[in-house]
Amino acid sequence: MIGAGFGGLAAAARLGARGYAVTVLDKLDKPGGRAYVWKQDGFTFDAGPTIITAPFVFEDIWRLCGRDMAQDVDLRRLDPFYRIRFDDGETLDCSGDPAKMRAEIARVAPEDLAGYDRFARDSSRIYDFAFAKMAHHPFHKFMTMVTMAPTLLRLGGHRSVHAYVASRVKSERMRFALSFHPLFIGGNPFNTTSFYCLINHLEQGWGVNYAMGGTGALVQAMANLVGHVGGTIRLETEVAEITHEGRRATGVKLKDGETLKADVVVCNADPAVVYRRMMPNLPRRRWTDAKIDRMKYSMSVFVWYFGTNRRFEDVPHHTIVLGPRYKGLLTDIFRRKKLTEDFSLYLHRPSATDPSVAPEGCDSFYALSPVPNLDGGDDWAALAEPYRLKVQKRLEETVMPGLGEAVVTSRVLTPLDFRDRLASERGAAFGMEPQLLQSAWFRPHNRSEELDDLYFVGAGTHPGAGLPGVVSSARVVDELILAGKGARAHA
Repeated sequence: MIGAGFGGLAAAARLGARGYAVTVLDKLDKPGGRAYVWKQDGFTFDAGPTIITAPFVFEDIWRLCGRDMAQDVDLRRLDPFYRIRFDDGETLDCSGDPAKMRAEIARVAPEDLAGYDRFARDSSRIYDFAFAKMAHHPFHKFMTMVTMAPTLLRLGGHRSVHAYVASRVKSERMRFALSFHPLFIGGNPFNTTSFYCLINHLEQGWGVNYAMGGTGALVQAMANLVGHVGGTIRLETEVAEITHEGRRATGVKLKDGETLKADVVVCNADPAVVYRRMMPNLPRRRWTDAKIDRMKYSMSVFVWYFGTNRRFEDVPHHTIVLGPRYKGLLTDIFRRKKLTEDFSLYLHRPSATDPSVAPEGCDSFYALSPVPNLDGGDDWAALAEPYRLKVQKRLEETVMPGLGEAVVTSRVLTPLDFRDRLASERGAAFGMEPQLLQSAWFRPHNRSEELDDLYFVGAGTHPGAGLPGVVSSARVVDELILAGKGARAHA
């Protein structure tokens, strides 16, 4: 198993429960991948994902391993899910309580109440097909895509999320509130298939949840689960090459020269990087360098992690601080690859719910800004501190007056970290962009097209980025391996 991110840990736990002897290899010093944890000056910072919207995909793994997830992980449902602050200062609190949510809509955009109800029903129908059926179904055969195409068209999957939402609600505030979710998985709402409207149903059905101790606590619980079913995790162990005989994967060669044999290789890494760098002597039939170069990649992110010596009680757990533009800003980020003066922020304050992540009387935060991937040519080594100062200034002007005097610890993450530390093509934070013709069959397959006995899990393969998708990819691979081989020796 290459990679100890959520996809790799989920696959390792599943295969271990099936009887495989699993060894997980990761070059970092802790498991988690993009869900790494920083501990600094008494503060705990989750590096990446912070929102858990489909706890049932994790509970399924725990059941398979003979344990109850509730004994190992303390999940708390948040209310509100997040507060949206529009550029003029107006706010909208998004909630899983239907009465609260409708009251907020009635306050902000009463003309859209009926349209919201219709959208909620649509979201449920889309979920029943696009997640409940498609997310757990392998797409290594083109005919699978063909047979599902009529339903895809009937449900409006050829339209973008924003176009679908705009057909239901008229207020620009509500159009944002119901369409921004693809940004959580690296997609542009104006270009991502409307199937991702299903996220609304996930939130309303199972809530927006937080793991006490931070997302890293969920990572560690999954790592412990791998050990519970007999697996081994080797950290600070970098894979240089996937070994093969003819067209069959046979194991891996480590950076230090050690070779490990395996009956099955499961890879929780960016397929573009794996195909380009880890198969130096293999003539590739589908995922050539030219094809990899033609694919469109997600945006990246700039993240400022910071701790304060006082608490900002008016700031909820999740806040979205919007700038003056929506579509224009995303066009600059995704298409023009242009870093602009204006930006929007996702502000995470876990200490609003969990006092363990900050010293007493203090707060832990991160502020995330979507930015272009490295195709934009930005020099982030030089830009990081000036951009951090812009983020700080924006927060001071909007939701955190006096922030500068309160900051006592700080660090940043830029697209360079995604390229160099997390081995992501072009520093893209979420792999290939989740647009229609880069989804399902069009995405790198869970069962490799280049080598037999090589499988992919994680954001770069089907069904895509985001915790529900990444963990579901492990279920797809589990079932593919089980169907092809049954339980046997090494993974």
